Amino acid sequence: MNIQEALLARSKAYTPYSKFKVGAAILLKDGTYIHGANVENGSYGLTNCAERSALFSLISQGYNPKDIVEITIIGEGPKPISPCGGCRQVMHELIPHTAKVFLANLNGDFKETTVTELLPYGFD
Repeated sequence: MNIQEALLARSKAYTPYSKFKVGAAILLKDGTYIHGANVENGSYGLTNCAERSALFSLISQGYNPKDIVEITIIGEGPKPISPCGGCRQVMHELIPHTAKVFLANLNGDFKETTVTELLPYGFD
């Protein structure tokens, strides 16, 4: 788990409407980190979450999702932040089921989980 990388990703968020910044940092086998941040739009349906931003960036940069070791997701809240349903499905498809998923908040609380635990009946 790398909270500092997730915080760096969070600092890149574009949230003029909700002010709710989320960051996601993906660690690859070779030590590379891929960042994702939530990007809002006045039409909320066009908003993109940090997890999907990171995963889509990883693929568009030519990295192999099979090389994902872990993902750390951080946002403000009383307990560790959890991905939305759409992100859970994308994570289920793209992140190896052996990879670690860390959910965190700004208070230092975190939970370790997996994509299978987040979405036990995801579409395969």
